[in-house]
Amino acid sequence: MERRVFLISAAACAVAAPAGAQSLLDQGRNLLNQGGVAVPGAGGGARGRGLSVGEIAQGLKDALEKGSSAAVAKLGRPDGFLGDSAVRIPLPDTLARVQGALRGVGLSNLADDLETRMNRAAEQAMPAAKDLFVRAIRALSVSDANGILNGPADAATQYLRRTTGGDLGGKLRPPIETALKNSGAVGAYDRMMGSYRNLPGMPNVTADLTDWTRDKGLDGIFHYVAREEADIRANPGARTTELLRKVFG
Repeated sequence: MERRVFLISAAACAVAAPAGAQSLLDQGRNLLNQGGVAVPGAGGGARGRGLSVGEIAQGLKDALEKGSSAAVAKLGRPDGFLGDSAVRIPLPDTLARVQGALRGVGLSNLADDLETRMNRAAEQAMPAAKDLFVRAIRALSVSDANGILNGPADAATQYLRRTTGGDLGGKLRPPIETALKNSGAVGAYDRMMGSYRNLPGMPNVTADLTDWTRDKGLDGIFHYVAREEADIRANPGARTTELLRKVFG
């Protein structure tokens, strides 16, 4: 009853007040939304109705943790990157000239070998990526739980990338660097560039394999986290915990 009276009072004030005083009604809506209640015109939907902001935030984290675990499991296996056209890591753009020049003299296998080994490195780095993602998600402070919950199918994934992407990238760089060495990508790069430099009249070209592979690896993970999030939102069978069913049901 108290909530109902508040809504009526806020609406009455909004009608009587000038446009600049609309913040009173907005504040009222925000207060109600903090309880997980969907208010017409406030941009919220039915999801999360009756749940606290804390419960919704935890449900979003659970969805992201489930999604990231599934993503790295899919990618962290042989051909997880190399055999998937949606996430396969190509050579850096700066090496396109090198690849073309070597193809012209029958040495394109050197570039192909490097590309294969880069993808293998990304696959090998996935266990470390999983740990980094889980820690980042558990430490995530969800500042607009209702907005994310009732947003697009990948709203939580976008939020995770926007708020933790830089930190994740920095922490993933060392395992990617190690994996590039272990996969033989560093040696393959040296062999390819040695052959390229022996060609007459070729301009100097360099590339940072670590940053490129790291960035494309993150793109691949987020690609599949977004797909997992969309599945949880749309498919009741993908909501494997009671909290996910309560939040997304």
